[in-house]
Amino acid sequence: MPLNPALLDQLSAIFGDRLSTSAAVREHHGKDESHFPPCPPDAVVFALSTAEVAAAVKACAQHQTPVIAFGTGTSLEGHVAALRGGVCVDVAGMNAVLGVRPQDMDVTIQPGVTRKQLNEYLRDSGLFFPIDPGADASLGGMAATRASGTNAVRYGTMRDNVLSLEVVLPDGRVIRTASRARKSSAGYDLTRLFVGSEGTLGIITELTLRLQGIPEAVSAAVCPFPSVEAAMQTVILTIQSGIPVARIEFLDEVMADAVNRYSKTDHAVAPTLFFEFHGSAAGVREQAEKVQAIAADFGAPDFRWATSAEERTRLWAARHNAYYAGIALKPGCRAWTTDACVPISRLADCLMETRADLARCSLTSAIVGHVGDGNFHVMLLVDPKRPEDSAEAEAVNRRIVRRALAMDGTCTGEHGIGHGKMEFLDEEFGDGLDVMRRIKAAIDPQGIMNPGKIVS
Repeated sequence: MPLNPALLDQLSAIFGDRLSTSAAVREHHGKDESHFPPCPPDAVVFALSTAEVAAAVKACAQHQTPVIAFGTGTSLEGHVAALRGGVCVDVAGMNAVLGVRPQDMDVTIQPGVTRKQLNEYLRDSGLFFPIDPGADASLGGMAATRASGTNAVRYGTMRDNVLSLEVVLPDGRVIRTASRARKSSAGYDLTRLFVGSEGTLGIITELTLRLQGIPEAVSAAVCPFPSVEAAMQTVILTIQSGIPVARIEFLDEVMADAVNRYSKTDHAVAPTLFFEFHGSAAGVREQAEKVQAIAADFGAPDFRWATSAEERTRLWAARHNAYYAGIALKPGCRAWTTDACVPISRLADCLMETRADLARCSLTSAIVGHVGDGNFHVMLLVDPKRPEDSAEAEAVNRRIVRRALAMDGTCTGEHGIGHGKMEFLDEEFGDGLDVMRRIKAAIDPQGIMNPGKIVS
């Protein structure tokens, strides 16, 4: 149903021509990179300050109207879909870096700052922000979905790198979740509560993030393997040996071929690991030599090195384009992407069972993974004109998730729940899901913040 005219008048008074009800703008804000169909809001407002976000939320609360935050739209579980209509608050224009403190190695930013923008800003400071999900996502969105990515094996996820947040609550109040201190025992950990809440408890309007020093030396390598199992055993032994690799990424032979075609690279069409090492020159060399020896023990002696910045950039650009490379295998199809994560000791088992499952599937599929922390993704290519494709992809996804849960893993390593994975939370958390519902009801009693996501 259309928005209450009184609410539209209030929003128009706040935002002027930064309020839009056009079909094209609404449709753009009702979809992300997932396979889900668009579900547009009734109106979109483009906020430029915390005060404007708070005013919009307060107006929506008065009219019991849903509110959905929007950053860059790169999420993968339907997070921005306006399932019950309402108002989308676009914070992309809130993209200022508010303060860098090199001595404390932290930075305060607005939520619309993207990870590439931040690292470009930091380039001459000797510092960088390490969380790299591939897409140039907004950092507010990355915090909201508890994102991670290629560097998580060494630097952790957004959970580990957010020091404090400013959040607009469902009634329009603004709170700060913590100070800039590196540790605290003061009360409940509100920062971790909002990191990963996917806009269901409030809208993040400011973030203070932990930074890292740019390593003295960086090297990278690509190594093909005779089998998926050999690659996974290399990963497991590398992690269990305590080698502090920065990244370990996996492509199966289908994805390696897709990346070659899309990015004009010439990697072997075989199960492949991408490695990156950070540290001192001597430390990087020692790490690389140890991993090279482990790989050789599993039948993969061919390390292809990328030591210059240009070579490394080209290497990781190809890896980051894997999503689009996979889609290009079947033009016109959409990607249904799974997101299982298991303890590192179960990674080989989970991946090999999944490979056997995919061999019985009629859909074109490929596997990529941030395997250094036990996380892998299956890309299933689905023709949107064939309902049977979606049904098969959904069945495969269910089996992958339940396989991961049976191995003490999780239904999502980094993409979040959105509305795509809600059915699995009860299996993963049991009575813990009821606690989540009670938290949601306590903070958002009207249920207006991104309704239909995480918990019903």
